[in-house]
Amino acid sequence: MLDATSLSVSRGERVLFRDLSFNLASGEAVALTGANGAGKTSLLRALAGFIRPDAGTIAFADIEPAEVRASHIHWLGHLDGLKPGRRARDELTFQARWAGADADGIAAAVDVLALEPLLDLEVRKLSAGQRRRLAFARLIAAPRPLWLLDEPFAPLDARWRAALGLMMQAHLDKGGAILAAVHDPLPVAARELVIGGVS
Repeated sequence: MLDATSLSVSRGERVLFRDLSFNLASGEAVALTGANGAGKTSLLRALAGFIRPDAGTIAFADIEPAEVRASHIHWLGHLDGLKPGRRARDELTFQARWAGADADGIAAAVDVLALEPLLDLEVRKLSAGQRRRLAFARLIAAPRPLWLLDEPFAPLDARWRAALGLMMQAHLDKGGAILAAVHDPLPVAARELVIGGVS
């Protein structure tokens, strides 16, 4: 599904990593680990097309990268990317429909993530864990094969970490793939890819 070859990424004058090569297959999860500042988020952003690597190539099977990034990838950053002044219902509808969801997909996401009691609240009034669940909803509402996740479980309690682990496993069982930057182990079987800082 994804092949990265000899990637190098820097931030300002500092090289985060160089000559990084790895692949990601359908049905596979990879846990991206490393010290703070090692480049985990920058790697995810490069794969999602938000930044350009200094060197190396990123290939998505035989599909053009622009097409993959438009319709095959879900990006969930460390920040939830939610508009605080909107009601949760409106934010979910906007984000899910932008990603290609229909009404049935949105309803399924609301059910799976137990969002119904939150929908009439402004996003600013939700807890960090509730906002994370709302952000996850678009992954369920509009299925896409490749999930790029940055610290996906940071604000969640044990119950919702377990529940979202089941969601991730269901995604993998359907042939999806996950690359997640984490500090704690993923709740699914995953191969580890360690990013080492380069000064």
